[in-house]
Amino acid sequence: MAKTRSELREKCMIILYQWDLYKNQNPVSIDEIIKDNVEIDNDFLRDIVYGVVTHQVEIDEIANKYMTDWTIDRIDKTGKAILRIAIFELEYTDTPDIVVINEAVELAKKYSDDSVRKIINAVLDKYIRGK
Repeated sequence: MAKTRSELREKCMIILYQWDLYKNQNPVSIDEIIKDNVEIDNDFLRDIVYGVVTHQVEIDEIANKYMTDWTIDRIDKTGKAILRIAIFELEYTDTPDIVVINEAVELAKKYSDDSVRKIINAVLDKYIRGK
């Protein structure tokens, strides 16, 4: 059964969380992590995951630009993955801004604490206003 884009974004978050967790400890490829988490190959998921990994430096610079007294490295790994996915989608895809922000906030409600959700929402809101 095909997954919705919301479900795929959640899978992307899990994959990017695991990649962030293991990339320095146990050399593992992003392909291995995708294979372990997704039963059916999906272009949308791969585009997001590879896009975030490829553009991580630029994405983190954007996030840091819109944070006050914080950097993306201070956010927990789950929140960091959610924020990176959202910034990637806003910067490199044609997904409507409102959809990206809503999806990110919903993931943050489910997986992060309220303070991280607020940071994600604020960064994305400032980014949209700055476009």
